[in-house]
Amino acid sequence: QIIENIRAVLYENSDYRRKFLDKTGHRIYDGWIRGKKEEWVRISYLGGARQVGRSAVFLQTPESRILMDCGINVASDTQAYPHLDAPEFKLDELDAVIISHSHLDHTGLVPWLFKMGYRGPVYCTLPTRDVMSLLQLDMVKIMRGEGKEPIYTSDDVKEMVKHTITLEYEEVTDVTPDVRITLYNAGHILGSAMVHLHIGNGLHNLLYSADMKFARTRLLEPAHTSFPRLESLMVEATYGGKENVLPPVREQDQIMKDIIKNTVDKKGKILIPTLGSGRAQEVMMLVEEMVRKGDIDPIPVYIDGMVWDITAIHTAYPEFLNSSVRKQIFHKDNNPFLSPIFKRVGSSKERKQVIEEGGSCVIIATSGMLVGGPSVEYLKALADSPNNALVFSCYQAEGSMGKRIRDGEREIIIGHDTTGKPDVLKVNMEVSKIEITGHSDRRELMAFISKVAPRPKKIIINHGENSRCLDLASSIHRQFRVETMAPRNLESVRLR
Repeated sequence: QIIENIRAVLYENSDYRRKFLDKTGHRIYDGWIRGKKEEWVRISYLGGARQVGRSAVFLQTPESRILMDCGINVASDTQAYPHLDAPEFKLDELDAVIISHSHLDHTGLVPWLFKMGYRGPVYCTLPTRDVMSLLQLDMVKIMRGEGKEPIYTSDDVKEMVKHTITLEYEEVTDVTPDVRITLYNAGHILGSAMVHLHIGNGLHNLLYSADMKFARTRLLEPAHTSFPRLESLMVEATYGGKENVLPPVREQDQIMKDIIKNTVDKKGKILIPTLGSGRAQEVMMLVEEMVRKGDIDPIPVYIDGMVWDITAIHTAYPEFLNSSVRKQIFHKDNNPFLSPIFKRVGSSKERKQVIEEGGSCVIIATSGMLVGGPSVEYLKALADSPNNALVFSCYQAEGSMGKRIRDGEREIIIGHDTTGKPDVLKVNMEVSKIEITGHSDRRELMAFISKVAPRPKKIIINHGENSRCLDLASSIHRQFRVETMAPRNLESVRLR
């Protein structure tokens, strides 16, 4: 449905879009407008430095002003948005926005730029355009449902779609007179990209890895490692600490199998809060594979929140999936996402039925950090019974309810009644975690650095908790003898 809606928006605005593309082309090819002086390149972190959430990196040259990602921190009220009030960032001077992937911590604030008057291009892959639109619209809906005023409307999301230019992997594109970009597979989620920027006439080459996975997953091929030229690399540290070595996949699969079997024996329900894109589809494929191979008895798997629609987008873009999944779909006539075990939950009435009906089931619902969406409703209903299970499958950010429960809290204040008395949720259900992640762990990050070619002279660490960024920067410097740094938000780095 979202793909049809996007096509309708583009079709209805085809005349406008033709003029917009023409104007964009003139900006790129009509030459410099700011006057060429000394050559330099700098980046400023407006968000996502020494933290996970609100990613926004501002690239400046004498001629160009480019924003890479513009996300929100869904787990924080006080640090929710990037520092778009920084003195160097002026929206009316912005030339282009480049989006690495669709998760809200990288895209959640992009429509707000259009609300504030931005009318320039947004570059990303096709799946990223579709999924980020869906997630942004869902965020507006959830904010309204919680009685909050949304920071933008569906009209602003439409405006973003009108100005989005989609690129294939490894397609070279000029975005300003002195910056040329190429997107490469990042292995993180469907359509996720690392952004290679060729700046000036060979002046500097920068790779923004954004979120990346340097290992083959059930869904995707590993991140790309070979580039024409490379002087600087920005790399994530979500799992960059020395202790962040994830268990083998087979071990994780066994844990999931045991949880399902044990919970079914107790006639309980298994709640798996997930990110709508990436982890949800990995979990779906894992459960489908277990049922298909007879490792567990067939069990209904209820899909709630954005997961169903985003999974349909995966089916629409099989060329972005790994060769095994494509082979399964095209040669073995088995699309794992179309298995009869999956059942859509499309309303609060259906949600109530799932909660109240007898028998065991698996519930896959957004949001993954329990910061809103249907997963919170299921938690409230299922938390009291020790027969039920809560399984965390993705990163839990500081401040989120998911992080507090995962770290051992079992009495959570979820609101207040009319008298101001706190409403406390007691979590008696079994709490487990499996590490199904689209991020590279410490071992994979070090392997990526060793394989990336050519070897960059400067490596900048971002997108990770403070200690993990510093630890990874120190370890890379010691092992590879290259300059490393872990800037803080609002710090600038001169690359050239």
